[in-house]
Amino acid sequence: MESAKNLPVAVIGAGPVGLAAAAHLLERGLEPLILEAGTSAGAAIEQWRHIRLFSPWRFNIDAAAVRLLEASDWESPRPTALPCGGELIDNYLAPLAAHPAISSRLQTGARVIAVTRAGLDKTHVRNRDTTPFVVRVEHTDGETRDHTVAAVIDASGTWATRNPLGTSGLPAIGEDAAAARISSPLPDVIGRDRARFAGHRVLVVGAGHSAANTLINLADLAKDAPDTRIVWALRGDSAAKVYGGGDADGLPARGQLGARLRRLVEAGTIELHTRFGIAALKTLDSAVTVEAVDGRTLEADIVVPCTGFRPDLDILRELRLNLDPAVEAPVDLGPLIDPEFHSCGTVPPHGAKLLAHPEKDFYIVGMKSYGRAPTFLLATGYEQVRSVAAALAGDREAADTVHLALPETGVCSTDAGTSCDVPEPVLVGFPTGLTHGRSATN
Repeated sequence: MESAKNLPVAVIGAGPVGLAAAAHLLERGLEPLILEAGTSAGAAIEQWRHIRLFSPWRFNIDAAAVRLLEASDWESPRPTALPCGGELIDNYLAPLAAHPAISSRLQTGARVIAVTRAGLDKTHVRNRDTTPFVVRVEHTDGETRDHTVAAVIDASGTWATRNPLGTSGLPAIGEDAAAARISSPLPDVIGRDRARFAGHRVLVVGAGHSAANTLINLADLAKDAPDTRIVWALRGDSAAKVYGGGDADGLPARGQLGARLRRLVEAGTIELHTRFGIAALKTLDSAVTVEAVDGRTLEADIVVPCTGFRPDLDILRELRLNLDPAVEAPVDLGPLIDPEFHSCGTVPPHGAKLLAHPEKDFYIVGMKSYGRAPTFLLATGYEQVRSVAAALAGDREAADTVHLALPETGVCSTDAGTSCDVPEPVLVGFPTGLTHGRSATN
């Protein structure tokens, strides 16, 4: 960053990892420019603020962010408590975003639409490494502006780009036309969205823990609205991965919730259909028919797509990236996080060295760094940005020294847990972190 040391570092996204990146940059004497598409920090989490994490606070807050907050009148949450998404915002992200050191550098309603090098498209190499970046941003005032920066940390996540319901990575035939019958990936079926689900036929698609979360919440809804019918479809031939590690799980809350889901299926509360790869959706007057590739059909009033997420790489089209061809993570990271072989606790700690691209001083961090892999943990993202900030500051020794202690996770894909409206104060939650992705057998 020597040639552009007077320019800020762009941080795309003001979620937990983006704000942590800003805190680490500040500690290193670097100037962050935080660009958030939403109206406030943690805008994606706001979509599932009703969900309780299965991991305690100590895994969900960043050390540099805490050091910044502790200089104010902030009160640290109890380390062993399990926060809801809303509590993560209200008790951590909102105070962090409001801190003068962060708020003065945070622009909300600022959607990044492209990143490039000043005056250079990706085909030009001369002086590329010493040329500043240009980040093009659409602001809510209707104006599009270019911001010149020394480096870019993309922590924009994957929430806005879910995987389609269809097989082969493509939308099912008729999926777009059925959009009115398809909900968000983590609807608040007990609270905000109750009227849309109570007394209806609900089809949950997917074998990740987002599916498990929604299924358990729907079962609680059905206690008060017994006409609610719950159907679960997945492509694999077993739901074993979703049931988790049981008593062997390093985070007991997750293991016991997996056992609860199994009991609901065995009791017939949830109707499970395996090997149900979706080929087509047909919208009817009052429902939607979902057809499998083998010709079987299911009818539902509403479909919940728990099929995982993928990174939006379009904004990075003019940058030189080196991505794993399978999971679309940085090429050296991809084999370490492939969900066919790794759960969240078996991914080794990693930092700037593994996250680097041919585009010097550009890094993808957080959930987006994992591409299509669902095994990301918040604690992993915090260690990523600590290392990246050190690298950008020229402290290669600190950047290359990465440490991360995680609980054994058994079989997992990382998601939030059950609804905070459910009166279960202890045995709540699902895998550590914020993503809601597929498992290998989805």
